[in-house]
Formats: sequence, structure tokens, C-alpha cells
Amino acid sequence: MSQNHKDLFGQVLVALVTPMNADGEVDWDATEKHIDYVISNGADGVVVTGTTGETSTLTDPEKIRLVEVAKAVSSGRAKVITGGGSNETAHAMQLYKASEKAGADGVMIVTPYYNKPTQAGVLTHFRLIADATDLPVILYDIPGRAGIPINYETFLRAAKHPNIVAVKDAKGDFAQASRIMNDTDLLYFSGDDSNVLPHIAIGATGLIGVTANIAPAAYREMIDATNRNDFHHALKVHNALEPLQRAAMTHVPGTVAAKYILHGLGLINSPRVRLPLVGPEDHEAAKIEQELDRVGVVPGLSFENFRPDRNAAAGGALPKVAGTTR
Repeated sequence: MSQNHKDLFGQVLVALVTPMNADGEVDWDATEKHIDYVISNGADGVVVTGTTGETSTLTDPEKIRLVEVAKAVSSGRAKVITGGGSNETAHAMQLYKASEKAGADGVMIVTPYYNKPTQAGVLTHFRLIADATDLPVILYDIPGRAGIPINYETFLRAAKHPNIVAVKDAKGDFAQASRIMNDTDLLYFSGDDSNVLPHIAIGATGLIGVTANIAPAAYREMIDATNRNDFHHALKVHNALEPLQRAAMTHVPGTVAAKYILHGLGLINSPRVRLPLVGPEDHEAAKIEQELDRVGVVPGLSFENFRPDRNAAAGGALPKVAGTTR
């Protein structure tokens, strides 16, 4: 597998929300429509069942169906990557094998959260999962959620595995990022919306973004500008996106705000999330709306008809079938 090709996954990847109805059941029609929206507006790929897709509260059958639906909707226009995984190695291996059968083009493995393994445990987790599937693997470094980072030495050792080809970085250590890009062939994806342009500037391949659910065309434009070395235009788009990123990423979890905004724009039917996530409280919604008031001209996006619905977003849903760990 050639590891230096930007066409392996593409460059603009969306960490897809999982649209749900008011009862917290997956809204499959809205899901299809949303996948089509991001791909039609320039996304090269979608990461389903990641953090933003509420992987922690989806059942395994829902996760597999999301891969199948994304595969059907994209029909070759975009790559489909399974995010999430598990903090139980055996379960993660099962999930990714099933995802491969369902048609996934790649898998994204998050560091085991909550267990707090040593780096040797992290490396073994990655290696065993990468052994269990023939799909290309993205390692996801997000210490803010997992409680542990992936150390430089662990990246170096993991990169020797033939299936491990990429990193999603939500850690923001730019010195380490440069070092990994220098010392390995790993493709590098920015996993923090506000860091996309700086990551690209030091050599990253692309992004896996939450705000890209809302503004896929803008991210496409920013990446296209960097590809033709038009830094000034890329910076202009970066600055235009900044208040939107702040609205989506700083007041409540990214999924919650992204769904609230997508619903206000009429792009999904309900802003509902599953417990323990809940919709924004009044003061949080007010902050999100204040940030959105500052959004100027974002390519492919208009807030002219933005109609947020705080009542529809209030609280969180208890789905009929609970997520399963085995």
C-alpha cells in the first residue's frame, strides 16, 4: 500500500454526526441526506461512528448499518471510515472485522479510554486491531478524551505495521507532529478544527473535522487553496470559519453544538442527542448563537434562514436499545 498518496482517504474528511429523531433513534433518512450533503459539497470521506457520531451510545448493529448506509450513499464518491472502536481490544477487533465486511474503506482506532494502559498496552491494542483487518488504519490521538497520549516512540513503532498508515491528531503538539511527519510515512490529519490550517502549514495531509458537517464547502476551499500554495486565500477561509468553530467546539460537546446548528439550518430533522449528552441549556445556546452572529462570509454557507430550536434540543434521549460492550 502506498502510504504517501493523498488519495488513500482524500484530504477533507467529515467526523459525521449521527442524526436522530426526537426519541433518540437513528434517523436513517436524515443520515442519508446528511452524508449526501457533505459529499456533494466537497468532502473526500466520512468518518462514521466516531466521537462526533456518538459512538459511545450506538449499538454495534447501528454502527455496522452506518457503514453500509454511508457506502451506499457515497457510491464511490467518497471514502467511508469507521471511527470509534472500543476500550476493549477484543470488542474493537470484532467491530472492525464486521465494518470491513460492511464495506468500510478504512478504520480509525482511538487510544483506549478509561483503562489508562501503558504505552506498551496502547501499542499492542493498535497492532492486534491492525492485524485483525486488511483495511488501512488511522491512529487517533486525543488525550483530552482518552486520558492518555500516544507517545512519539509509540508512533514510531506503530508506523512499522503495514496496515497502520495515518494519524488523527487532536493533541495539538506541533513539534511532535513535525517530528512524526519527518520520521515516518504516516499520513497526518488534523483532528482539532481550529488547528487545521496550522497543521496543513507544517505538512499535514488534511483534516477530520466536526465543523465540516456544517461547512464542508469551506473546508474544501481552504484545502484546495493550500494545494495551489495560495496561503492568503486559505487564511481568509480559516478566519471566516473561526467564529463557527468557536460556536461548535467551545461551549458544549462538538456533537451537541453541531446538531443544534445543523437543525437550525434545516439540514437535519432534529437536534436530539443520546444521554449522557444533552442539548444546550439556555445560556449555552445563547453563547452558540452569539458566536454564529459573528460569522461573516463562509463559502457555501448562509445563516440567513438560521432558526435554532432550544426546546427541540433540550435534554437527552434514552434509546430503546442500549449500546453493548460485548
